Amino acid sequence: MLVNKLIIWVLIFASTSVSAQKSNSIEAGVIENQDLFNASKNEHVACYRIPALITAPNGDLVAAIDERVPSCGDLKWSKDINIVVRRSSDNGLTWSEIETVVDFPIGQSASDPSMIVDEVNDAIFMFYNYMDLDKEKDVYYFHVVKSTDNGKSWSEPEDITAQIALPEWKNDFKFITSGRGIQTSKGVLLHTIVNLEKGGHVFGSHDYGLTWFVINQAIKPFDESKIIELNNGDWMINSRVKSIGHRYVHISKDEGLTWVSKADEQLVDPTCNASIIRYTSTKDGYDKDRLLFCNANHKKKRSNLTVKISYDEGKTWSKGKTIYKGGSAYSSLAILENGDIGVFFEKDGYKENPFVSFSLDWLTDGKDKYKKPVK
Repeated sequence: MLVNKLIIWVLIFASTSVSAQKSNSIEAGVIENQDLFNASKNEHVACYRIPALITAPNGDLVAAIDERVPSCGDLKWSKDINIVVRRSSDNGLTWSEIETVVDFPIGQSASDPSMIVDEVNDAIFMFYNYMDLDKEKDVYYFHVVKSTDNGKSWSEPEDITAQIALPEWKNDFKFITSGRGIQTSKGVLLHTIVNLEKGGHVFGSHDYGLTWFVINQAIKPFDESKIIELNNGDWMINSRVKSIGHRYVHISKDEGLTWVSKADEQLVDPTCNASIIRYTSTKDGYDKDRLLFCNANHKKKRSNLTVKISYDEGKTWSKGKTIYKGGSAYSSLAILENGDIGVFFEKDGYKENPFVSFSLDWLTDGKDKYKKPVK
């Protein structure tokens, strides 16, 4: 009898262990190329956080992230945060070694990378938030660096705070949203700023990054957000909002002068940064209009990383496909040169930051397939 009980116990334990292992693994059909940034493999780094992913003009992938040295704390609590990158020239199959883009002396930190690709001039702009914790603790500044060789090298930092932050914001809790901005069909570069006291604002450039502007129109409710352009020229912002269990959407028909805001309960959210991008547009010769959205698909927990697709410019969304059921937080989407979809995300308490990729066919369970545009 005792032997039988032991056998039963072993079988139950084994079954439970396998189930737990499956629940904490990347879903079948997803290519998990590698964990790009892992603090457990670097004794000098407390953690890597805040992923940003873009496809460079030549098709290379550029993945940027915070290298948080003394602790996992955010900008105002850490005197040593650097911005580092890895690059891939084969759709994410292999990656370069970790390369440092921004590294200030101890006491000055850079955080929350985000990027915009300028397709007109084949350039990449990388933004980050800067603070000198020894001289001006809790005062946020905005910097940008530029690459004209697909992320291989970067310019010296440029402080653009005076161009995109109003003077009365000096002591406010403000930051450029991590992840990515866009270039509109008119060539305008657009991105978002969060001011937790005064609301969200759109900033950008009409001259491909020579100068920058901010639209003095507050958007609420607003936290970390992403902006895209709809096919009809409208601007749409998808926002994290605190403690309501879902996302908010803001739409402007007049290039940011006025906004209509509404809750989107289709997009469940635990108050976490997310990613939304355009996958295809019929205006560019593709067969369908497609938007993609990725987030921790749970009302309360940062878990269940899911990608959803919309065929009607964000009015409705698919149920979505789970990428990872376990702990998952910030994520960043990109479209690979071969038409696959890439996601760079925070996994299991920020220690791991994997890149995964998958096809449109997998995402839609065979109901939709990527087709090259008709020119």
